[in-house]
Amino acid sequence: MIASRSSSKPRGGLHSGALLAGLGLAASFFYVRAKAAQAERDNPPAGRFVEVDGLRLHYLERGSGPVLVMLHGNGVYAKDFETCGLLQEAAAHYRVIAFDRPGFGYSERPRSTVWTPEKQAALLLRALAQLGVESAIVLGHSWGTMVALAMGLQQPDFVRGLVLLSGYYYPSMRLDVATSTQPAVPLLGDLLRYTIAPLVSRLLWPGMAKRMFAPLPVPGRFRAFPVWMALRPGQLRASAAETALMIPSALAMSRHYGELKVPAVILAGTRDRVVDTGHQSERLHERLPDSALELAPGVGHMSHYAHPDRVMAAIDAIAARVGEPLHLRSPEAEALARASESGV
Repeated sequence: MIASRSSSKPRGGLHSGALLAGLGLAASFFYVRAKAAQAERDNPPAGRFVEVDGLRLHYLERGSGPVLVMLHGNGVYAKDFETCGLLQEAAAHYRVIAFDRPGFGYSERPRSTVWTPEKQAALLLRALAQLGVESAIVLGHSWGTMVALAMGLQQPDFVRGLVLLSGYYYPSMRLDVATSTQPAVPLLGDLLRYTIAPLVSRLLWPGMAKRMFAPLPVPGRFRAFPVWMALRPGQLRASAAETALMIPSALAMSRHYGELKVPAVILAGTRDRVVDTGHQSERLHERLPDSALELAPGVGHMSHYAHPDRVMAAIDAIAARVGEPLHLRSPEAEALARASESGV
């Protein structure tokens, strides 16, 4: 009887621990669901939807003129370009179309597809055709630069030029691949992203933001970004999947950069702590047949917040190269256009 009592204690402790863990997961589930629902109520779709191959894509559209497509990076969605003010500034002279890439914001991301940059590019090109767009300048930030490059490689007659901000172009060692991909793992990832992962991500968010903007401070505009929109379970899965795809995608795409037939302006901060500027942007500039490189001293990964004027100059430089009206050209754009033409 003594042996029986002593053996029952561990089992009782295990049962109690399992019960507490279950209650904790249940509480996390309901908390995450409430926060995600509140985020969507506070931030309803601000744009329009287009359906391509049965998949709904959400996009923001502002302004008129030559078409400028904007593709956001991993972890955020199209609102990032609105938060930094670049979308509004560009809309003064361009018809800006900023997509929520598949799985981000209010765009769908079917699990039956592996959403490589090439797959996303093909989808977005079909979406733009449905919107009646015949040609466009394409701007991408971070992960979005790979999608922009894929669009230029797939349809060089459609893509008039590229503006590439703080991009990841070549495979490299990445700690976040090992630490941030769990929400994309079937079953276990599903459990995590509906319970623990959003809570952990919310705790880590200030530190991640600081790293993205370092060495500059996180600007007040970004502090207004709706964090819980980015922490919804569906978007966490998309973000984790793109982290897992980053290295193999860069490896596959880097073999084709020399085939790019459209002009590109490459911008990057010299103090980027997310991607190595020398290994990424400077190396890409050396490989592309027709590109200009502009490095922003003392700037980190979020160059579109630090220097939106330089980004606009890059957009205008591409417009100048492809014969858009002269009134779009600033002195900075003229200088970049000449640099691009000379291959500097």
